[in-house]
Amino acid sequence: MPAQIIENASDGEIADWIELRLNSALAAGDSIAVTIPGGSTPFPILAELAGRDIDWSRISIWPGDDRIVPEDHTASNVGRIRALMEPVGAQIVSLTEDAAPPHFALTWLGMGGDGHIASLFPNIDPRADDPLRVRRITPDPLPPEAPFDRLSLTIPALINCDALIFVMRGSEKRALFEAALAGEHDLPVTRLLRVASAPVTCFT
Repeated sequence: MPAQIIENASDGEIADWIELRLNSALAAGDSIAVTIPGGSTPFPILAELAGRDIDWSRISIWPGDDRIVPEDHTASNVGRIRALMEPVGAQIVSLTEDAAPPHFALTWLGMGGDGHIASLFPNIDPRADDPLRVRRITPDPLPPEAPFDRLSLTIPALINCDALIFVMRGSEKRALFEAALAGEHDLPVTRLLRVASAPVTCFT
């Protein structure tokens, strides 16, 4: 499971990389789709990207996961994404249980300290051969800061892409990710990397 690891990348440098990737994909086709994570890390990078020379009108953005709350709720990933990216022309997709995720030009993921990706936590035993592309999940235990059921893209949906990018901060996450690359545990991130065929880039 090879990956390129880029250390100490600033938000601007990550935005530079994504801008090049998106413009290259747009040059090869009429429109593209990307999926992005929630949490605090991606939004400063998205804010950088919103001002870049990218034809957002040809890009649909899917959240990799979301809490099942109204879009105007502070815990809604898609609500935050919509507020930032819809004004620049991007098409924002709300996750539903019957959604049919497309092939993504870019799958952008974070990773939790427990090795979870999107809302695929270790205790739910996410499978690389999941027949569903979107799954409803009840975290156990429910995090007190966001005690809500969630919808999440599954591993087959996430790896259906041209490129995978991880953005994570901290030495502990870096060590966990490197252990996943080496197949030293069976956490969700390892299961995804084990079956991913697209090139993987990890910014730390």
